[in-house]
Amino acid sequence: MYKDSMQKAAAWPCDPTIFREYDIRGVMGKTLHEEDAYFIARAFAARAADVQVAPRVCVGRDGRLSSPIMAEAVCQGLMDSGVDVMDIGLGPTPMLYYTAYTQKCAGGIMITGSHNPSDHNGFKFVLNNKAFYGADIQALRIAVANAAFIHGRGSHNVHDITREYTQRLLSAYDGERKLKVAWDAGNGATGEIMSALCKLLPGDHLPMNSKIDGTFPVHHPDPTVPKNLEQLIDTVLIKKYDLGIAFDGDGDRIGVVDDEGEILWGDQLLMIYAADVLHENPGATIIADVKASGALFEEIARLGGNPLMWKTGHSLIKSKMAETGAPLAGEMSGHLFFADKYYGFDDALYAAVRLMGLLSRSGVKLSDLRKALPIRVNTPEMRFHCDDMRKFTVIDEVKARLQQDGADFSDVDGMRVNTPDGWWLLRASNTQPMLVARCEAMDMQGLERLKVSLREQLDISGVDLP
Repeated sequence: MYKDSMQKAAAWPCDPTIFREYDIRGVMGKTLHEEDAYFIARAFAARAADVQVAPRVCVGRDGRLSSPIMAEAVCQGLMDSGVDVMDIGLGPTPMLYYTAYTQKCAGGIMITGSHNPSDHNGFKFVLNNKAFYGADIQALRIAVANAAFIHGRGSHNVHDITREYTQRLLSAYDGERKLKVAWDAGNGATGEIMSALCKLLPGDHLPMNSKIDGTFPVHHPDPTVPKNLEQLIDTVLIKKYDLGIAFDGDGDRIGVVDDEGEILWGDQLLMIYAADVLHENPGATIIADVKASGALFEEIARLGGNPLMWKTGHSLIKSKMAETGAPLAGEMSGHLFFADKYYGFDDALYAAVRLMGLLSRSGVKLSDLRKALPIRVNTPEMRFHCDDMRKFTVIDEVKARLQQDGADFSDVDGMRVNTPDGWWLLRASNTQPMLVARCEAMDMQGLERLKVSLREQLDISGVDLP
């Protein structure tokens, strides 16, 4: 047990598969253990010490059954490294980011399995108010393997920031007419703060599945899966609400349903936000990931903005946002980032309040805003198995053939191939042994031709497209 190893400098053999591109994730008791939490925290402490003398690191956790014991191990690992711990307890990941920013912490560690199954858990990090990913995550793995730890005696302080954070969210509301809104926390980490907002915001607000429960008894908290929104859709339609809002397990991704029960996806939401943000920031850069609709980039340009297509991944988007000074960015997955009046990190509760404000001021229904958006036909995101050792090679093979054929494509993240019909995308997942594909066209006939082109490329590389 880590408690018997607190003062030892011995290396700890973490399962290397838990170190992903954007965070650390594993299956409790199989690939991820309490000891891992302790030694990973010790490795992170050394990085925090490079940022701040006598470093202070905030620690938060989601509602998973394993999160309390993992949080205890993280806190102990930090303290044994001379770090002062600011323990904010149970809440969403964005509250951890908010704490690190406003309390001037060297960094933060969030214990969360995000939208993964209930027996999973992991860690998200922030260091010096910057995204911590890629090489940073792998550096933690190497530090643990080499026992590259620092030593000291840090303190542990409980800091309840929920009221302050809730008030900050509330201050973003700038609506004019009262709305009727259904909110679904999916029994995830947003539940308590979501319920508090429902009481404080003007209008009629219904909190659903607000009790934080790591077994997720009603439905899984992933708003990108339509099945998980069925209860919310039924509630909106039956009660005639103006909109419904759903959150993932740790509150950094949003799902939205309009008054007609239709789902608005990440790129559609970004079009709506873009019109509002560009009104106050004309000519600004707005970033979206490669999976987003071509209509989004065209709409940003039409509104006078500078559209920028970038790599998929919340950490990658945040870094590009900071680099370019973009006031708004988003992903198809529901990660939305505001830096015009907020801090540039993905906060689904904040995005919800901003959406209600602009809808309230618009004087129209959310379904009207949706219907006014450019129309495209597209496939859902298609994910299919491809070995980790093979997936990037497949992308390279496809790229070589397309270059030989003189095709029009972007390789910012995988291959996004443009044709007269529209575009198709093929990229390697950064977190799983999978390839990801998507197609979009102006009509169904064009979509079928795009799917044929995609399938032909995969066939040549010996990959089956479901």
